[in-house]
Amino acid sequence: MLDNAIKILNIICDKGYKAYIVGGFVRDYLLGINSNDIDITTNATPKELQEIFDNACIPSTDYGAVTINNNSIRYEITTFRKEISYTNNRKPEKIEYIDDLYKDLERRDFTINTICIDKNGDIIDFLKGRDDLEKKIIKTVGNAMERFEEDSLRILRALRFASSLDFELDNEVKEAIIAKKHLLKNLSYNRKKEELDKMFSNVNAKKGVELLLKFGLDKELELDRLKDINNTESLISIWSILNVTDIYPFNNTEKEMIININKALKVNNYDALSLYKYGLYVNQQAGAIKGLDKKKITRLYNRLKIHSKKDLDITSDEIINIINKPPGEYIKLIYDDLEKEVLYNKLKNHNRNLKKYIIKNINKY
Repeated sequence: MLDNAIKILNIICDKGYKAYIVGGFVRDYLLGINSNDIDITTNATPKELQEIFDNACIPSTDYGAVTINNNSIRYEITTFRKEISYTNNRKPEKIEYIDDLYKDLERRDFTINTICIDKNGDIIDFLKGRDDLEKKIIKTVGNAMERFEEDSLRILRALRFASSLDFELDNEVKEAIIAKKHLLKNLSYNRKKEELDKMFSNVNAKKGVELLLKFGLDKELELDRLKDINNTESLISIWSILNVTDIYPFNNTEKEMIININKALKVNNYDALSLYKYGLYVNQQAGAIKGLDKKKITRLYNRLKIHSKKDLDITSDEIINIINKPPGEYIKLIYDDLEKEVLYNKLKNHNRNLKKYIIKNINKY
């Protein structure tokens, strides 16, 4: 990854420009963490980068960034810039291209994200971000109050980095979070969810939850049930406990999963019918939230005689022939009945047995 990124730097530098790898990739590289997210900063403008790379794409010219793909790796390349005033404590109102790496680094969020690698593979660290990596501390570039007022998303990013890297927050950062946390209300729910997804899905999600509660951000983020989270095994189980599908944006798959997990929380996740109805994953997540034995849930699910209606050794046409009526609601009633009998080992899943059972109980339908 690093070798490929350095090749990109040299391509840019061979055209007479300056270019450096910066941000999360460098931070993670120094910490021994694998990363595929590579950001490059340069004094070449987006239009000049388009002249260098045939596949350069400009998502937004005003943002001063292009993306390129090289050897199946995506790079985001931003032009050195100065950000002039912010809108709604989030988005720079105007940017100005500059030809100064140091000034470009000064407008970034945290010192640990300002470390660079040049075209020779050497580390450039103007703002002593490497010192903060070694001290395991999250510190803003410049005044924390100003940084958070410019972009309130940085509050959540500070907590995410502190949790995912298991770092401590600088005292000035702590004070600024308390003073500026109300600005989180200006953030879109999309942006908040994106950052919370990253926080809740890392291995130290528990620390992230604790930090959110410590600074009282559950109120600012409208996560009233945050204190109820006692299991951070998976992202979807955390969102299921929080149950904020009416506030935060979730896709249809996420919504369906959250609804089903919340239903499964109300039943016995060792019960055959519950395992059959909600499936292995949903029962595992609900079980984990309740502190149940995940291996036992898996074992009991694998022992089920059937896992779907298709597994029953009888067709709807055969049922219709037995009942001798046009298709109707009775078909579902019979399937539901057969499923329970087979799942609870009261009836063998053999075609002959199923037919006999239907004939014997025909008056029920």
